[in-house]
Amino acid sequence: MKKSDFYYDLPKELIAQTPAERRDGSRLMTLDKLTGEVGHRRFYELPELLRPGDCLVLNDSRVIPARLSGRLASGAAVEIVLLRDTGGGVWDCLARPGRKVRAGARVVFGDGKSLGDGKSGLEGEVTGVSPGGNRLIKFEYDGVFLELIESLGTLPLPPYIKTELRDAERYQTVYSREPGAAAAPTAGLHFTKELLAEIGRRGVAAAYVTLNVGLGTFRPVKADNIEEHEMHSEYFTVPRAAAELVNAARARGGRIVAVGTTSCRVVESASGEDGMLRELSGFTDIFIYPGYRFKCADALITNFHLPESTLIMLVAALAGRENALAAYETAIRERYRFFSFGDAMLIR
Repeated sequence: MKKSDFYYDLPKELIAQTPAERRDGSRLMTLDKLTGEVGHRRFYELPELLRPGDCLVLNDSRVIPARLSGRLASGAAVEIVLLRDTGGGVWDCLARPGRKVRAGARVVFGDGKSLGDGKSGLEGEVTGVSPGGNRLIKFEYDGVFLELIESLGTLPLPPYIKTELRDAERYQTVYSREPGAAAAPTAGLHFTKELLAEIGRRGVAAAYVTLNVGLGTFRPVKADNIEEHEMHSEYFTVPRAAAELVNAARARGGRIVAVGTTSCRVVESASGEDGMLRELSGFTDIFIYPGYRFKCADALITNFHLPESTLIMLVAALAGRENALAAYETAIRERYRFFSFGDAMLIR
């Protein structure tokens, strides 16, 4: 298939720059994956659309303040974005301007006090280049790394969001608890604790998995033939409790409803051909596009995604390309809000 098969024309004013006033007050489009029929709801009505015995799968990853400002020995200002912990204090990082952040360079973060001066702080040394062309940086610090990041870093909002976010928690799900993501699993931003409680009272289980979303999720597809696209790799974990909840729901005839493309990619990566979810941790670079046969996920809650992105390709794989693009055209006509802080869709 061609990348152009997933293009649509989006007016810029429909790109949401700020979160909805209340999380579950966003609009919710429903899409029947068999008939293409579209409906219009509010997200707080989601419990009415679920059935007793269903199981939601939610990504509990928490975004870390991964954008760091630093200086080289020359005094030049640089920006580092943490993408992935590769172990041993080394992170795969995006560096700007890349031409200045070369192998062997040292970067000092925060107030400029070097660890060598006996001050508590954070420094890094560029040790090489990752296969994706990013910088590998080994960090040196006093104290707890994530606590330092919390005090020194800022959230790396998607490039299409130009408005300052006043409340950083609005770019976190209410159930986020596993730090390590560079981007939020945005389909989950619509949930409130009260809504999750109501869903539970209706006999719907909630299984929590983790996928540390990387900025690669925003990387454009450059190959004209989408089968030639190389998917970014992300770390995921399926705990035993989550696998048991999903498998129990499947055994009783319930639907597996993935909350977000990240949760969908997790369950499809960790399921066998029999559709049973396994307790598993590792990296996945699964690329789901039309023609893929879903093993575990029956339904999907998701936001509206960028044209020609791997995310809209996943949506088209579940709903059918024609159904998906027709629904997007309806969303544009009805003035839905798009992307990370935008409205949601339930494909069932």
